[in-house]
Amino acid sequence: MTRQRTAPALLEVSVRTLIEAEEAVADLLERLFHQSPTLYTDEATLVTRVSVYCPSRRAWSPARAAALRAGLGRIRAQGLPVGRTSIRTRWLRAQDWAESWKKHFRPLQIGDRLLIKPTWSPRRPRPGQQVVTLDPGLSFGTGQHPTTAFCLEYLCAFLPRPATPSFLDIGTGSGILAIAAAKLGYAPVCAFDNDPVAVRVARANARLNGVLKRIKLRRGDVRGLPLEGGARYDLICANLLHDLLVAESARIASRLRAGGRLVLAGILERQFGSVRAACERVGLVLETAATVKEWRSGVFVKKN
Repeated sequence: MTRQRTAPALLEVSVRTLIEAEEAVADLLERLFHQSPTLYTDEATLVTRVSVYCPSRRAWSPARAAALRAGLGRIRAQGLPVGRTSIRTRWLRAQDWAESWKKHFRPLQIGDRLLIKPTWSPRRPRPGQQVVTLDPGLSFGTGQHPTTAFCLEYLCAFLPRPATPSFLDIGTGSGILAIAAAKLGYAPVCAFDNDPVAVRVARANARLNGVLKRIKLRRGDVRGLPLEGGARYDLICANLLHDLLVAESARIASRLRAGGRLVLAGILERQFGSVRAACERVGLVLETAATVKEWRSGVFVKKN
């Protein structure tokens, strides 16, 4: 008689909040659980469910539950509209978790240059279209969020160039931007993330797309970027939290070549002014910007 093996399970911890506070809630969950959260927004209600998936029962304890509630209280006290937040925990079989991704991650076309699709999609590219195939794993970044889509669109728009442009992806997540850059012909392509889970997922996705050897991928923190010396890039994408963008604008700008572009995304519209002011203080000029729902993204140019 063969004993049937039980499928591995994941503990889902999720917080329901309004879209205006999703970034702050995601940052809170990342700090408490040491992994990148996933976000799903109901387009009709603009309510977002921010979730992390933990393989161990010990990840959820009375102390961590209290820390999560206290953190949500601080976010509310800062004036962010969180709405009627609710915390939910449940166990998911690994295959159930995978099926939930299939509902929310559909193929995405970025003009005529790129097709982003999950591993399970049979979608075929148009002639001349580069394909990025992703298995997001437990890491955020599938191109579905408007801020990621803005970065992908600019990656395409920045080409062609007389010389091959270089690219730096700060906060790479699933590796989607770095992989797309490598597929489009950028070189060198460098990427880093401070989350070890994200780095593992990004490395697996780069290998899946056949570009692992064309991307310098590492674990790192934006706060460790040198202010002087070191490599400089033609194009940088930094999909980071507002506070980090403001605090580390000088370090990010120092990695740009003269005439290079910095793409900033994932910024709430009401926070964009302070990000722009921080960039202008370090010699960057806003070239173009776009707003989708509550999110504003911008491209800054380094004049000299």
